[in-house]
Amino acid sequence: MIRNEHRSDNLTGIFLMLASMALFAVEDLFLKWAAAGLPLGQIVLVSGALGAPVFFVLAWRSGRGILVKDALHPAVIARNIGEMVGTASFIAALAIVPLGTVAAVLQAMPLAVTIGASLVYRERVGWRRWTAIAAGFLGVLLVIQPGAAGFRIEALLVLVTVAGMSLRDLAARAIPARVTTAQVSAWGLMAVSVLGAGMLGVTGGARAATTGEALLLLGAVVFGTAGYWAVTAASRAGEVAVVSPFRYSRLVFSMGLGVIFLAERPDALTLLGAALIVTSGLYAFARERALKRASHAG
Repeated sequence: MIRNEHRSDNLTGIFLMLASMALFAVEDLFLKWAAAGLPLGQIVLVSGALGAPVFFVLAWRSGRGILVKDALHPAVIARNIGEMVGTASFIAALAIVPLGTVAAVLQAMPLAVTIGASLVYRERVGWRRWTAIAAGFLGVLLVIQPGAAGFRIEALLVLVTVAGMSLRDLAARAIPARVTTAQVSAWGLMAVSVLGAGMLGVTGGARAATTGEALLLLGAVVFGTAGYWAVTAASRAGEVAVVSPFRYSRLVFSMGLGVIFLAERPDALTLLGAALIVTSGLYAFARERALKRASHAG
């Protein structure tokens, strides 16, 4: 009976993880459409300003404040910097780089986090995982294809996104346990809003969004917030080791949406590179899981 309940929880977690990745892919599609006409700074500002109140309310309902001393903790500040860099470069990349390419390169983020953890937290990474990381970044090169006739320098923006989001995730590990997810998310989105306002202050160009653009931005916030809820619920419903690998389904959803709505046609090298990134990430994840099991058994 216990096993059946556990299996049911894992199935629920898998379903929620798949749903969250689909929701995030739709959010990306809406942002890409919005970025075709609105200034980058305006989208960054709006994406933070519309998302932050959701987490203000969640923090308030849990009895936690936003304007508290922990907001200035060094790890929180580092995470906010990563959030700002990752968000701005991600939206900039969406505006000019194929959706499938953005999604494929983003799948290398867990590998980048592993590198960061070995450097910052001195976590041990064996030669097998280093090999998987090297293979994953070879896949990134196949996706962005530097030196090829069709190479666009803008594709490197996705690597900036990977760096920023990796900093965000690494810094999050050092945030005190007393700080809630809602607080951390609210602070990160507030930082993104400030960055967007600063970008508009430098570049100017803000304008009233059309009805269609406003709906796209609203849709991005709705789908993004729903995706955030679903991914959090997935992590709580099932075992992390079972549920987490399904994060890679975002690549499938994003490429599918790109083909259907944006007439994108990933070439053979892009597909090969994407497959190499995902395979490397799954291997590194499985290897880490095996090492944890061995350490517990010992």
